[in-house]
Amino acid sequence: MSTLLADTSNPDLELLYTVNGWAKDAPGWLDGLVSWIGEYGILFGLFTLCVVGWLQARRRPDAPVAVAGVLWAPLAVVAAELANLPIATIVDRPRPFVTHPGLDVLVAGKAGTHSFVSDHATMSMTVAVALFLVNRRLGAIAGALALLQGFCRLFMGVHYPTDVLGGYALATAVALLLAPIAMAVLVPLCHAVARTAAAPLVLAGPASAAAKGRPTKGRRRRGPGAASPRPEQERSAAADSDLAA
Repeated sequence: MSTLLADTSNPDLELLYTVNGWAKDAPGWLDGLVSWIGEYGILFGLFTLCVVGWLQARRRPDAPVAVAGVLWAPLAVVAAELANLPIATIVDRPRPFVTHPGLDVLVAGKAGTHSFVSDHATMSMTVAVALFLVNRRLGAIAGALALLQGFCRLFMGVHYPTDVLGGYALATAVALLLAPIAMAVLVPLCHAVARTAAAPLVLAGPASAAAKGRPTKGRRRRGPGAASPRPEQERSAAADSDLAA
């Protein structure tokens, strides 16, 4: 019995042959570089963006909410990959080089795996959409990496264009539709963590110290016997404040 989507439309196959044809004409070192980027490099770059997003989120005024948003990115990847398991099984689309042996395949070991949808495209776009919800600059960079990921998968000859587009669609749906549910759980969790000894995971700098009940730098607690400011000092401070204004 033929599998679903085994025979692609002409535009789908033509685009694959066009992009993969560049791999045939490219030098070996370039093929190796694109293969590494498409298999591992972009995923490492996306992980780095998540770490940067976490570090920046800890310094925001709404740090617990921002950190919860960044935390949703890797969790959304897990959710998208779980959603892809039944899709890949039902569609059961073989890799393009199985039915089209003329393609130049740059990575081995993919013959026995499903083609639709692309796991790499799904993971990349999921991170991009989730990060964009909390940090537009990092989300845009991740989105560019996700588009590059799709190109690399075609260049390597391991996916049809519709496999990549399907991954993008699945990623966007999961990251957006499940975000309200995830944030309803993650935001209270991050607020709770901010009130514990693990506060530096959510808050940075003075905010973290204040959350743990420590005095911030440059400010000292006055003990019961500490002398109150003198009237002259109060008047001087008020005058300085007026000048500053």
